[in-house]
This record gives sequence, structure tokens and C-alpha cells, in this order.
Amino acid sequence: MRRMLKMTVATVALLAGSAAAYAETTIEVQYPYAHLFTKTYENIVSEFEKANPEITVKVRAAYESYEEASQSVLKESITKKLPDVTFQGLNRQRILVEKGIAQPLEPFISKETDFEKDGYHKAMLDLSTFDNKVYGLPFSISLPVAYYNMDVLKKAGYTGELPRTWDQVIEVCKAIKTSGQNADTMFWGWNVTGNWFWQALNWSRNNPMTNADETQVNFNNEHGKWAMNTFAKLVKECDMPNHEWKEAMANFSAGKVGMFFWSTSALQKITNDSKGTYELKTDLYPEIAPGGGLPAGGNAGLVLATDPVQADAAWKFLKFATSGQGAAQVALTTGYMPPNKAANEIILKDFYDKNPNNFTAVKQLPLLRDWYAFPGENGLKITKVIEDAMQSIASRERIDEPEKVLQEMSEKVQALLPKNPS
Repeated sequence: MRRMLKMTVATVALLAGSAAAYAETTIEVQYPYAHLFTKTYENIVSEFEKANPEITVKVRAAYESYEEASQSVLKESITKKLPDVTFQGLNRQRILVEKGIAQPLEPFISKETDFEKDGYHKAMLDLSTFDNKVYGLPFSISLPVAYYNMDVLKKAGYTGELPRTWDQVIEVCKAIKTSGQNADTMFWGWNVTGNWFWQALNWSRNNPMTNADETQVNFNNEHGKWAMNTFAKLVKECDMPNHEWKEAMANFSAGKVGMFFWSTSALQKITNDSKGTYELKTDLYPEIAPGGGLPAGGNAGLVLATDPVQADAAWKFLKFATSGQGAAQVALTTGYMPPNKAANEIILKDFYDKNPNNFTAVKQLPLLRDWYAFPGENGLKITKVIEDAMQSIASRERIDEPEKVLQEMSEKVQALLPKNPS
């Protein structure tokens, strides 16, 4: 249940200043993950400034991660050095809304005449809606997918259908190990930002992180036990290396890993880095139970500017970046899916036919679930608690006691949850 939020003074300023002029305006924009998005934003900023010569966009150094993005904005809200537009992980918007840093976008949206026709549909806006107010425009959407080095699999004698269950993944691991290849069997992205893959295992069993009123941990149950046991089994039976995720991605790109379970967001980078040296294929994420789903990754743009002129210019940039034209750059330069319908259904109509690896995540869109943000001041601490618990298994330190790890992790998370978040 999301908290009720009071209208801020900044909101009133936005309402009053929505018609402000843009003459000689400079706005500052900051986004995460330079290795994925640098080319995307270069293209968007260039096209925006051509269309809007009265607005200059200054792009700040990229955030290293969604966690850093959130922490940076929280610190900068104290020093009053916020960017005008920030792109934040979908699971990191909540705290910026609760603290009144992100500005509601209704004053701008209400003045748009063809907003829905421009591709801004309800399902898109719901990803950034809190207490029935829109605070962000989603920019990129990702889902977990499976990447396969088909050369490694074929050399291991694996010619059947690609795995649909984790037990089948383990069978492929065993085939790779016995084939004598100089390659890791697989890497499953447990250390991706925001406990995303922990949530993916739980959502695949339709198991949310907390109960409905967000006061009780919900993964200390049979589904959670299945999730932690599955993780431990993959580490143990596939000899999964305890690599930092950038190293794991680099190894897969170099052809040194058979299977890589990761975000679709990295597809373009992996494709470019692998340089066609092996057959790369993406496929559906394994083992989604009936009623299950997958957490929506990605990020959204939020307006932080409170000065009416800056806020209007920031909105103009944000709308351009998330429009059909801007959002198409997301698919063309990364592996993300644009949430804008105009981009997916019109501009990119032929793109997915020619690029089936990009279409894998699109096929999984019916599975979309929330990438959950834990409530209260301890949200980032909870993320770290879960990461540390999974690290103890990935490192083999506690590989043989996944259920005990789960129990201890659940107790620590429970202690950090607010008593009454609503």
C-alpha cells in the first residue's frame, strides 16, 4: 500500500508556472549505467536540441547503479544541487516521491491534448503512479531472459529444445562440464541491482515480497524456500563462479560461458562485444508457474526542478525522451523495451522481425509484475541484507544451508520493515 503524499510548495509552483518561457534555458539531466545508455542519450539529446534550440541539455556523469542514483538524489536534496531530470530505477522512485523530491506530473499531463495517442498508455504510467498521481514517465523496460552461446551448447552435444525448467538448465550444465570445454557452464544474475533476480524467482511462483499492508515479510514460506534452494542448487550443481556481474557479462560476451541469465537490457552490448564470434540466442526465462510472473526492470524519468521555467523545460525534455521518437532509441541502442506504444507498435514494427533476440522480452510482457520497493527509511538496507545473504551461498560459505540462510535473512528484513508504512 503506497503512502498518501501531501502536495508540496513545489507542486503549486509547477501549477503556476506551466506556461513559462524557455528562452536561453539550460537543464541538467542525469541517468544510470553509462555502459548501456551513453549512445542512447547522445542521440536523444542531439535530436532534442535540434528541435528545441532554446534549451541546452547538460548531461551529468552517469550514476554507477540504481542504488547510487537514489542515494545521490537524497544527498543532493539536502545540498540543493539536484539535477532537473533524473532517471531512476523503477524500484527506487518510491522514496523520492515519499520525501517530496520528485514532482507530480499532472500539471503538465493535463495540458497535453493527445497524450494517449502519443503512446503514453495507462499500463506505462502505472509504473510511476503513486497515490493516483503520476510522478515519472518510464523510459526503458527490461525483463529477465536467458542468453545462450549455442556454440558451447552444440559442442556439449546439447541439440534439444532450450531449457524450460531449472532442472533442465542443470542438465545442460552437466553436459557442458563433461564435454571438456574451457568454459563456465552458466551465470545466473543474483547480484543484479535491487535483488531483481531474487524477486524474479519469487514472482515466478506469484510470491510477493511482503504481505498486502507491507508489515510482514512474505518470502519466508514454501515459495521462498523453493527460491533459495533453487539458487543454491544452481551454484552447486552448475559450479557457477562467484563473479562480480561485470566480469560475468564480459566472460559471456567473450564466448567463455554457456548460459547467461540476465536482463534483456544488456543485449546490444553483448551483441556488440561478442562481435559475431559465436551464435548468440536469447530465449524465455525458465520455469514460470501458472499465475507467476517476472519483475519489470528498467527506469523512469522524474522531474526534480521546482523553478517554473526549469520545470517546464525539464518536462519538455522528459516528454521528448520518452516519446515514440526518443523511446525508439532505447530499442535501437540497447536491449531494453520502450514502454511507449508508438515506439513499439509503429516506429519499431519491422525492427523486431529482423532482430528476434530483441523480441524475446516483448513476448514475456504478459508476465510483467512490480519490481518491489521496500517501504520506509530502510529500503536500501534491506536490499543489502538480501544481497549479503545470497552472497553467502554464491561464495559457497553456506551453500549447504539455504533454508537457514533464508530464515535469518527473513528475520533481518522483518526487523527493518516499518511497523505501519501506510
